[in-house]
Amino acid sequence: MGVAWHVDGTFPEHGVVISNHMGYLDIMTFAAQHRCVFVSKAELASVPLIGWMTTMAGTVYVSRGSGGSAIRAKSGLHAAADAGLPIVIFPEGTTSDGSGVLPFRSGALAQVLEAGQSVTAAFVSYRLTEDNGPGVTTGNDLAYWGDEVQLFPHIFKLLALRGIEVNIRIADAPIAFTSADIAHRKQAAIEARAAVMQLGGVADPVTAGS
Repeated sequence: MGVAWHVDGTFPEHGVVISNHMGYLDIMTFAAQHRCVFVSKAELASVPLIGWMTTMAGTVYVSRGSGGSAIRAKSGLHAAADAGLPIVIFPEGTTSDGSGVLPFRSGALAQVLEAGQSVTAAFVSYRLTEDNGPGVTTGNDLAYWGDEVQLFPHIFKLLALRGIEVNIRIADAPIAFTSADIAHRKQAAIEARAAVMQLGGVADPVTAGS
């Protein structure tokens, strides 16, 4: 695809990498630098072609509001850990334009904390190193986000762009949570989000405005 990528930091050999999420290029970039397993919402499995690819790659699917989903996800996470594969989680639950980091969902994070897995923060960002004409922005044309955007037209538009660069920063050490107890999973989600935002130099509008 002619996409350049740069990584600042070392991808952990085991445990969990937790990151913000801007689009499918995030997944491709993480997978390009290290064998890993992704956790994704179950809806992705039904997307033509993409769903088949993610399933074949060993993605662990999570269904929100489904009683058996947590058990299946836990089984998948344990299988990945037993195979010595790091696990990548995008706990925002959806993609964004990169201008901020959405609140983190705590479900998958609680599973990995309960399993005693270390959690390392990462931050992904995009930029264009070449001029692609007026109106082309990283938030709208590189990131795949927003319910109104169709996947395959977006892919074809992206393939026409020049000078795409993906940058990933990985923290030097795992997150030191104030409590790894599953009962404090919401607090852990807040702390994980703060670690990811700090890594990317992104300010929390709520904190900044208080």
